[in-house]
This record gives sequence, C-alpha cells and structure tokens, in this order.
Amino acid sequence: MSLTSGSKLGPYEILALLGAGGMGEVYRASDPRLDREVAIKVLPQAFARDPQRVARFEREARVLASLNHPGIAAIYGFERAGEIPFLVMELVKGETLRGPLPLEEAAGIARQLAEAVEAAHEKGVVHRDLKPANIKITPEGKVKVLDFGLAKAFLDEAREGDPAHSPTLSLAATRAGTILGTAAYMSPEQARGRPLDRRTDIWSFGAVLYEMLAGKQAFGGDDVTDSLAAVVRAEPDWSAIPAAAPERLRYLLRRCLTKDPRERLRDIGEARVILNEPDRSLPVAAQTAPRQSVVLPWVAAAAALLVAAALAVALFRRPPVEAQTVRFAVPAPEKTTIGTTGPHNVPAISPDGRRLAFAALSGGRQMLWVRQLDSLAAQALPGTEAATYPFWSPDSRFIGFFAAGKLKKIDISGGPPQTLCDAGRHGGGTWNRDGAIVFSLDGKPLQRVSAAGGVPGEVTALDASRQEHTHAYPWFLPYGRRFLYTALSNQREKSGVYVGSLDSRSAPRLLLAGNTPAVYAPARNGERATCCSCEGAS
Repeated sequence: MSLTSGSKLGPYEILALLGAGGMGEVYRASDPRLDREVAIKVLPQAFARDPQRVARFEREARVLASLNHPGIAAIYGFERAGEIPFLVMELVKGETLRGPLPLEEAAGIARQLAEAVEAAHEKGVVHRDLKPANIKITPEGKVKVLDFGLAKAFLDEAREGDPAHSPTLSLAATRAGTILGTAAYMSPEQARGRPLDRRTDIWSFGAVLYEMLAGKQAFGGDDVTDSLAAVVRAEPDWSAIPAAAPERLRYLLRRCLTKDPRERLRDIGEARVILNEPDRSLPVAAQTAPRQSVVLPWVAAAAALLVAAALAVALFRRPPVEAQTVRFAVPAPEKTTIGTTGPHNVPAISPDGRRLAFAALSGGRQMLWVRQLDSLAAQALPGTEAATYPFWSPDSRFIGFFAAGKLKKIDISGGPPQTLCDAGRHGGGTWNRDGAIVFSLDGKPLQRVSAAGGVPGEVTALDASRQEHTHAYPWFLPYGRRFLYTALSNQREKSGVYVGSLDSRSAPRLLLAGNTPAVYAPARNGERATCCSCEGAS
C-alpha cells in the first residue's frame, strides 16, 4: 500500500516516503504523543492478511526490541491501524554508507559495525540482509544498522533496476529452502537457499568492508543472476584493495569472504578483536637468532614417515584397494642438512597433504624450506632464520614458527614474516580454522593468540597438585575447539597427554600417561580415529 503526505496511520501523521522494497514501505512520520519524528515500516499488503506472517513479524519485533545497543536502530513498537500491521522505529538521520573511504575511517566504521552485529548475535538475531543501504552514518560519525532481523521474516520479489541495490528478494523457492537477501551481499549458502546461521552475516560484513576499501562491490554483476553466480563461484578482485591496507585488514577480509562457512570466522567478535589490534601486528623484518647446528638422522626418518602418512591419507579417501606399504624419502636440499635435534624441528605436513615444511641448515644458517610433494625441488623461505616448531594454517597458506623469542607466521607464496607476539622459550604451536593459535611457553600454561597477532592469554591452567610445570606440544582436534597437549610434571609419572578446550568451562581430560608429544590421526573408513604418542621425541 502507498500512503501520501498528511495521511494518518493510527496516531501517526505521514510526512514523506523514505524508501520502498519487497519488504514494504518506510515512511518518515510524526508522533504527536511524544512530539518526535519516527520511521514507520508498513507490512507488505500481500502479507498483511496472512496470520502466520503477521505473527512472525510480531515475534521478530519483540526480539528486536531487546537489542539495546547504540549501533542498532531502535524499534519502538508493533502496532495496527485497522488491518494494517506496522513497525514504529527510530528515525536515523545521516548518510547511507558509501565507499571508498580512507583506511582509518573504514576500519573505524567496520569496528562499530562489528560491535553492533555482535550485540545482535548475542541475542540470537541474525540480520541476513547486511549491506550499505542498511547502514547509516550519523552526523556525529556513529554507525546505525537498520532493519535488523526483518529479512528472515519475509519473501520478496525482485524488481527492475540495479541488482546491486535490489531490495531483499526471493529468487527461488525450492525443497532446500528460500533464498533471502540482497544479491551482491549474500553468502554462498544464502544464494543456494541453504540453512543459515550467523556466519552469513560475517560474509556480508566482509562484503561491506571490501566495498569501503575498494570503492566497488566484491561480487557485482550486470543483473541479479550475474551477482549470484559471482558470490557462489568467483573471487573478489583483491588487487582493488589499497596497497597501504594493513595485513590485518587483508586477513580479516579473506576470513570473512571464504566461501566455505566452516573456514569463515566463527564469531563476528573476532573481527572486532582483529580491528582493535594496533599496527604493530603488521609485517616486520625478520630477526636473526644464534646458529643451531646439531644434526641427527632421526629427523630425516621422521620426514619420510610423515610424508608416507600424508600419501596414505590421500589413498584412504579412494575406494578400498589392496593394502600396500608406501615408503618415501625426502633428501635435504643441495648444500643443506635437515633439521637439528629434538621435537622442535620435526617436519610438518600441510593440511591439504600437498606440502612438507622442514628446517634445514645452509651456510651456518637454519631456515624453513617448503617442498611440494609432487616436486623434487624445495624452496627456502627468506626471513625464517633460526625457525623452530613449524606448524601450518588450516588453509595451508601460512606457516607458523618460532624464532628470536617471537611467534611468527609467513605466507608461503612470498613476503616477509609477520610477528604475532612474544614467545620466549617455547614448545610448539597449533592453528585452528577460526584463526586461533595455541602455543606453548616454557614454565607456563598454553597460550592463545589471534592469527592476526596481539597479546596472548592463557588457555589452560597448571595443576599444582600434580606438580605440573609446563603445558606443551598442542595439537588441535577436528572442528578446532578441543586440542591435545602434554602436561609436564616434576614427577615424570604424573605427566600425561590431555584433551583441553578453548571453552573455559570444559575441564581437561587425561587421555594417556607419559611426557611425550601426541598427534591426532584422522580415521579411515570403518576405523576409529587415533591419538599417536611420539615416544622418545622429547
């Protein structure tokens, strides 16, 4: 329905039309009872006589009324004028979000936006239509998010015009579900009509941040179909991000805009943490540590064992075949010697099973090397002098390592290493798909730090009753919330391998006795997963 200026809707006087779309029409109106201006959203006429739609609309209004946050436009009430249901909302003055913006301004707006979305997620509300058109910047520079939660209550019809700014729309109703959202900002799972959770807002947040930085949409197209195809299959033009953008912003964008929701940030609060990090988390020049030079042949044997395990995993994914033993040797690169004594230089297989990272000595310097398993050549990673305890990121793009009293990471495709935090004497690290790194420090519980860098915090607690002095050798289990670690005690018989959790409410569980590292071996078809103790490694 359409209302004209001067008409009445209950006690409210309509002043002007603010916007229209498939979800209804929004008007600026006067509230004579409180002498203020408000925004009125009228339910689409097609839904106004549907009791289920109206009841769901009313339930949504009650939930949204609980979102008491300065970054979310307030809802004042759900009312009716005859048979017409409508929402009464805060009238937000200001400009709709547009890009490109200066880096500092874009980061500040993104930080406010993340805080607002986080507040909604904590109440169980998912926006599902986060886009620049639903974000306003007030004259005071404050972010206000509009239309929270309404998109999940309605079906819309596409309208003619610019698909990038199309209203919340439904393009397909299938047995799998109904597509809701705005084409250029939909998550891939949203575009496919699959069940959604808060990770769909994280994707849309990434698309908005990209637009603030690049000045164009991450997934634009000539029409709605093109936009949806780009969302599902294409990558953003990463070269459009300003060269001066700090690494933490680039990392955040990639973690938000990964198409597999399992690899995306798990919580929008992580985006807020990354955005709050100071610029000291940017790449820095590598520091050189003293030479380490004692070499033992068991390290090369361990490399062969790990490579064989990786090849076996690949074979187990295929239909069962006759069992066979796989042996594979990795010779040291020319004029180098692999590794030094101890578990801190055991080679590391990438999660995708395609690469091996190991430390090798050349010309008196120990550095990390990476070898593709389908290649005979290995490549040195400059800037990794004196590196120990290499471990991979879940996407196999980065290697974490320790050097010169720091925890660092390096992109295997090139570039200098990035210092994440101080690390002192250490005992290994592990990296989950949510961007959390758990690592060991001598004489302390396990520490947790963001893969973007920051100040670490304790994630386990030493048990004084067992005379524990260090927690070491962490190893994330599947899904990335729980991890194996070894609790080292002053009394050897009290040492053991435990299962810990990032959830502070979960108590650690003893898995097996001993003071050696343990790793997790994925299950083969028909078999149980295995925890392998690395006897003698310590």
